[in-house]
Amino acid sequence: MGQISRSEERKSRHARLRRKLSGTAERPRLHVFKSCRNFYVQVIDDLAGQTLISVSSMESEIKSSLPSRGNVAAAKKMGDLIAKRSLEKGIKNVVFDRGGNQYQGAVKALADAARAAGLEF
Repeated sequence: MGQISRSEERKSRHARLRRKLSGTAERPRLHVFKSCRNFYVQVIDDLAGQTLISVSSMESEIKSSLPSRGNVAAAKKMGDLIAKRSLEKGIKNVVFDRGGNQYQGAVKALADAARAAGLEF
C-alpha cells in the first residue's frame, strides 16, 4: 500500500467533520481553508446553499498590509475582518469548521481573533 498524501488526509478529516457540522440561517458555518500561501474564510448557510460572507488573504486591504499572507499574523487579521463583516450583517453565532486542519497555530489564531472581535462559537 502506498502512503496517503497530506492533502488526502486533510480531505478525509474534513469529510468526517462535515458529517457532524452544518450551518443554518440562524447559525451559519464559519469555514476555513488554508493553503501554503493564503487563507480563505467563508460564512456559509448550508441549508440555502449560499455563501453569506467571504474573506480572502488575496484581497487588496490584507495583501498590502502584510508581507506574508499564510502565517499567524495574517490569520489574526483575517479572523478580525471576518468577525467585523459578520457582525455588520447581524451574524453573531457561528459553527466553526476548521476544514480538516489541526486546531493549532494559524487556525487557532484565526479562531481566537474572531472570538475576540465578537463572534460566538
